[in-house]
Order: sequence, then structure tokens, then C-alpha cells
Amino acid sequence: MKLSISRSSLLTAIVIIVLVAAVPFAVAEFLKTGELYILSRRLIDDMVARLHGPGRLRFILQPLTAIVLGARDGVKDARAGNPPFLLDLFFRSSDRPRLMRSALASVRDLVAVAILLDVAVQLLIFRMVHPGAALLLGPVLIALPYASSRALTNRLARWRGSRVSVAEADQGTNGTRV
Repeated sequence: MKLSISRSSLLTAIVIIVLVAAVPFAVAEFLKTGELYILSRRLIDDMVARLHGPGRLRFILQPLTAIVLGARDGVKDARAGNPPFLLDLFFRSSDRPRLMRSALASVRDLVAVAILLDVAVQLLIFRMVHPGAALLLGPVLIALPYASSRALTNRLARWRGSRVSVAEADQGTNGTRV
């Protein structure tokens, strides 16, 4: 029997192992300070520190990559005749599971890398890992740019497609080509 492990599965396993390994330290800090990091003022201060410390380029690269992936999937949606992603996600509950699977399949590796990068940056800057913050910040850098790019690209592709269809129809009625 041949065992095959995909890159995505391996990456997901690494993220889980790293976050689970960080939990005892986060719990110890909670018991010591009495405050939950993810709900504290320190989280906001540390977010600002992340913008200026090592790894700040990821605040550009990760959303940019998510935008590119969203644009790719938005064009696919338009070609398939699907409505814009966010509209479909929020207002058509019957399609919501399919849309979520599609979005997660597209960005799963990117979210895993975002979480791992946040863990690495936390270690470099703060010498501590807060798993809740990594789980919050990583996906936020990906989800919003991806979803909005997918929806906008779908709209633009459909609008452009409808303009091309009108132009083709006009050519057919005139009998002339431009």
C-alpha cells in the first residue's frame, strides 16, 4: 500500500503541530498575567510592532497573493455563469457550503503559510508565540482581499463579457465586421 502525503496536508499538519506546541506557553502566560492575550490591549500594540519589525513585507505579499488567487477564481466563476462570490456567499444559503469549500481549497496553503509566518515573526520580535493571534491575523490577511477580489473580478468579467456579446450581436445585424 502506497502512502501519499500532499503538500497541503503536510503544511496543515505543521501548522497544527506548531500551534499545539505553543498552547502551553500561552496558558502559562494567561495564568501569570490573568489576561487573555487575544482580548488585551497588548495585541493591538503588538500588531503595530509587527508592521515595523521583521516580516513586514508579508503585509504586502500575502494580501497581494490572495488578490491574485481571488481574481483567478472570480474569472472561473464568471465563465461558469456563477453570481459574484460575496453575493452568493451571503444570500444563497444552498450554495454556501460549495463556495466555502472552493474558497478554502484555493487559499488553504496560503492561510497555512500566513499562520506560520506570523508564528515566526512573533518568535523573532516577542520571543513568544500567541497561537490565538496567529490564527486571527494569518487568515485576516488572506480572507478579505481574496473574497473581495473574487467578487469584483467576477463582476468585471461578466460586465466585459456582456459588452463583448452586445458588440458581437451588433456585428451580426449589420453584416459588417469592424
